[in-house]
Amino acid sequence: MSRRAAAAGSQSSLREANRVLVVETVKRYGGLTQVELATATGLSQATVSTIVRELLAAGVVDTANTTRSGRRAQMVTLARRVGLAVGVQVGHRSLRVVLGDFTHEVIAEQSLPLPAGHRVDTSLDRVALLVVDLLERVGATLEDVVGLGVGLPAPVDSSTGMVSVAGLMPGWDEVHVGQVLSKRLGRPVYVDNDANLGAVAESTLGAAREFGDSVYVRVSHGVGAGIVIGGQLHRGAGGTAGEIGHVPVRFPGEPCRCGNSGCLDTVAGATPLLGGLRDSHGVLALRDVVQRANEGDQRCAQAVADVGSLVGTVVAGLATAVNPQVVVVGGELADTGEVLLRPMREAMRRHVLPNQLVPLDVVGASLGTRAEVLGGLVLALQSTDVPLRVDADEVGLVEQA
Repeated sequence: MSRRAAAAGSQSSLREANRVLVVETVKRYGGLTQVELATATGLSQATVSTIVRELLAAGVVDTANTTRSGRRAQMVTLARRVGLAVGVQVGHRSLRVVLGDFTHEVIAEQSLPLPAGHRVDTSLDRVALLVVDLLERVGATLEDVVGLGVGLPAPVDSSTGMVSVAGLMPGWDEVHVGQVLSKRLGRPVYVDNDANLGAVAESTLGAAREFGDSVYVRVSHGVGAGIVIGGQLHRGAGGTAGEIGHVPVRFPGEPCRCGNSGCLDTVAGATPLLGGLRDSHGVLALRDVVQRANEGDQRCAQAVADVGSLVGTVVAGLATAVNPQVVVVGGELADTGEVLLRPMREAMRRHVLPNQLVPLDVVGASLGTRAEVLGGLVLALQSTDVPLRVDADEVGLVEQA
């Protein structure tokens, strides 16, 4: 091979690598200005500008005028025609589905209540029907969908899409959820734990976006955590990292679904919380407790505060082991704001080593109760390879030394 041919091959490979880098960076953040792209990728602004022009001509990206710090700039996003994605959150008592694009913009969504102990076959049927319905609303088809990200309220082995701890979702244990749903819809499906997806969303789009190391804590019908280290989700072997709802906190204690007793879920989950209020308030749903606590009901507020203190004590142990920069709190009970966060923060201050250089902050999820389903959307988008469709003979994109 001649030196000229080798050099041309090297330049072609570099151009391709630079294009992939730009596309992957835009995909991760949903949209960036060209100046921000240059900073995030390490490429020169001239190289970024040339790449964006080629990708725009190829239909891979769209651009729009925006303003940054009082100056006009061009926002770069992946084109909607590249494809749509679906985020799904299967909860203990509800189902939520969102349809979005590569800018992370939700263009349609729907939620449904689910009965207690809902069956896997009927629940996945509902998911499939909702997906098709949302696509029809926006004039799209399944062929436009690049993938689905599904969150479950149990630890998941992401390589198989199966619940990895028996008993936490009765009837779901032996089901390859991703394979079953993929067969029904004919699209790729990625399955993960709901708290993990909350962590993905908050670290990509929300309150933890500026931090490389963060913990997302979901406080709802159960308690769970998602861990991000160095910007990457840490699932652990078999997907059980962050399962703080099954940390024993009371001896002796009530039996837990996991087979142990006295776990955090048995004292801070929805069942004990609502049970403790039954004598004074009758039968309530979790959303009722949130509403009444926000309206000043002292009994409901105290019950939520007690949950915050318990959860904070357990999260303190996780924070000591992981040393995150921020703890983001989501889930239904987080809608009570400081009613939950203040006692949680105080418990953590008592039990976490005080770091004078990087003090730990505890904040509410900026995406609210949509964090998990948006995390499913982000998971599907990040798991998809975007076809560049750029002619290899186009103008060179060699980064200058």
